Amino acid sequence: MDTHAKPEPPGTDAIASGPPIRQLFRDVIADRLPGQRPPQAAMLFDGEIDPSWDDRSFLGDFYSEILHQDTCQPATADGLVLLAVLAADDRVPARHRFQAVRLLFRAATVAERHLAETWPDSPRNADPDSEARARSAVQARTPGLLNRWPAECPAVRLALAGLAVVFPTDRTLPTLAPRLQGFTDQHRSGTDIGDYVRFVLVLASQDEDRIRTVTENLTDAHWAGTAREVPTRERALHLLGQMLAKVGAELTQLRRSASVSDSADWCSGT
Repeated sequence: MDTHAKPEPPGTDAIASGPPIRQLFRDVIADRLPGQRPPQAAMLFDGEIDPSWDDRSFLGDFYSEILHQDTCQPATADGLVLLAVLAADDRVPARHRFQAVRLLFRAATVAERHLAETWPDSPRNADPDSEARARSAVQARTPGLLNRWPAECPAVRLALAGLAVVFPTDRTLPTLAPRLQGFTDQHRSGTDIGDYVRFVLVLASQDEDRIRTVTENLTDAHWAGTAREVPTRERALHLLGQMLAKVGAELTQLRRSASVSDSADWCSGT
């Protein structure tokens, strides 16, 4: 059975399009994935539209179709290509590109984050094969997304920094410090963004003792803790996931604040 969504046939402009963000996502995916698409793309191209959908409810359903309740399933890896495509298209508002990259981070770190939460027990609903495939799918797309750094807004750069330390390379790690210098200059330690950026730089050091110490200090002070017996990488990625979620919430508040100056515009054009 063909489990992939079929390309939209020519001349189907009459189908219901749903809320505006669905229309935009559909246009981007149609342009960038003109052949077979993963099954989750059916939410963009099916003619039947949930009458209760607005932008927010559609996004919740769409993202859940790809990464359901923060767990990887057999089709998850295929669906992640949709997030990578959306994250790389400037037609998609920056706040949604940020969310796409954050979901890629979550998919790539499901195994580590859940192990940190449930230690010493094994995570419930774990699917090691699907998790490994999801991780590989994100890793394959990460270099292309990191290449967008110079053109990206500050918000998306923060999310990309998280991906960079999940998949460290001899090329990406040395560039993180100069790329993040502006953030460390503008955001002191003790702020959500400041702590996130400094923690990313600690992870980039690949110094396990230092990573363990900073992870313990930060979790004791601000974040949901994990057992000290949990391996260092798992504890660190669990913390980084919490931080990235908090940064996303703060960026949303900044975007809505009328007091934010143009120089602090995190997501231009959104």
